[in-house]
Amino acid sequence: MLKRYIWLAVATVFFTFQMFVSQAFAVELDQASRTVALDESGKTVVVSVKDLEKGKRLFINACAQCHVGGKTRTNPNVNLGPESLAGALPRRDNIEGLVDYMKNPTSYDGFVDISEFHPSIESADLYPQMRNLSEDDLYTIAGHILVQPNILGKMWGGGKVYN
Repeated sequence: MLKRYIWLAVATVFFTFQMFVSQAFAVELDQASRTVALDESGKTVVVSVKDLEKGKRLFINACAQCHVGGKTRTNPNVNLGPESLAGALPRRDNIEGLVDYMKNPTSYDGFVDISEFHPSIESADLYPQMRNLSEDDLYTIAGHILVQPNILGKMWGGGKVYN
């Protein structure tokens, strides 16, 4: 019986410590790690910590059921990692490219409208999680997606190798 209480105490201390470490990590994220491409011209923007937290929450609510950890459940060959986003046409490795995609999604080569298969503002009648997202919300989601490789490295979108 005493052994159970000891394990319970250890687990409580561990999880309490994890809560404080996780919160401190977001605050300590430096400006360079939060700097992402705004558009294809090379302009950059620094995503605020507040926007990262909001973007994460919105991403979890609207996107994470198919994109957990930056992976793509329906097509593991195309993920939310920098290489995949840069290879799409038009490029999606910048905030404006991702926002455009969330409004009007197209196939990876950019030729086919896939709004009836992928949640978007265009298909909000089919995908209710997209109904209440504003333009600012789309920007914060895009910021979250683009900052994650700076935090998690190849684990973001890395597929089964990093699970």
